[in-house]
Amino acid sequence: MDSQISGEIKLRLGEAKKVVITSHVRPDGDAIGSLLALGLALRDAGKSVQMILADGVPSSFKYLEGSKLIEKQPKGGHDTFITVDCADFKRTGSIFENFGQPDINIDHHKTNEKFGKLNLIEAEEVATSAILTNHLPTWGLTITQPVAAALLTGIITDTLGFRTSNMTPEALRQAATLMETGVNMTEIYMHSLVRKSFPAAKYWGAGLSSLESKHGIVWGTLNLADRRATGYSGNDDADLINMISAIDGNKVGMVFVEQGNNHVKISWRALAPGIDVSKVAKHFKGGGHAAAAGADIEGGLETIQKEVLKVTREMLNL
Repeated sequence: MDSQISGEIKLRLGEAKKVVITSHVRPDGDAIGSLLALGLALRDAGKSVQMILADGVPSSFKYLEGSKLIEKQPKGGHDTFITVDCADFKRTGSIFENFGQPDINIDHHKTNEKFGKLNLIEAEEVATSAILTNHLPTWGLTITQPVAAALLTGIITDTLGFRTSNMTPEALRQAATLMETGVNMTEIYMHSLVRKSFPAAKYWGAGLSSLESKHGIVWGTLNLADRRATGYSGNDDADLINMISAIDGNKVGMVFVEQGNNHVKISWRALAPGIDVSKVAKHFKGGGHAAAAGADIEGGLETIQKEVLKVTREMLNL
């Protein structure tokens, strides 16, 4: 824990009056949880806060208290700009291209480019929400029940329900502390990891029917036709990567998701000890952790898939 940076952030937040907070495009549970938790805590402290996500809030997280406050575009002026759970500033989306350097950058990805004026990067933590669980009280901010629900969402989703290889006793203690506010962890677990909409389930079916396995890699493919046919409204993989990660006998799991702007989103998961998929993602200008990483690459699905599989195999000696 970097106490000096934390102290500087406390002073900066104390001076702040109008705050804009954002996270990455195609937000996951930790992006939403950390953004919502910090935003609600600052609002409770009397700050004017805009919580912005370029892609909005996925339906599975709209039950969280305060989620309706999250907008897709910032409005008016601000004196403090904060990013959470975002390793690369470009991943905040094109709406922030000319927004200037963030005043505060809070993240747990080891590939974080430290693009803020103040960078609180704690790669040993299981989630950005875990970082905030530790620091919010030291910054004079209160973890109310809605704030705790958001933080627990981030911790649960980024650890796949406390199942990832980077799980620590500290993460379990953090979860217990948050539960003591009265948060219903069962509800959060079900909404975040278990329940799926009917279109998402059909989308999973399309992805599972595409499965291939070779050289220790198992991968699925979701194209635009799959999205149209199933009626799935998101531009992500509906967490299909977590299902693929449960398949025995492989070293790396991957999902390729075709996007509508001639891009392909790739997710990697390490399925064996000693595999660091973040270096492959970094090669493709993405980022993440040793066990889980992602990238967004411009080009056609077939060409990108062939190249990414080749580079993954070569870089990881598969």
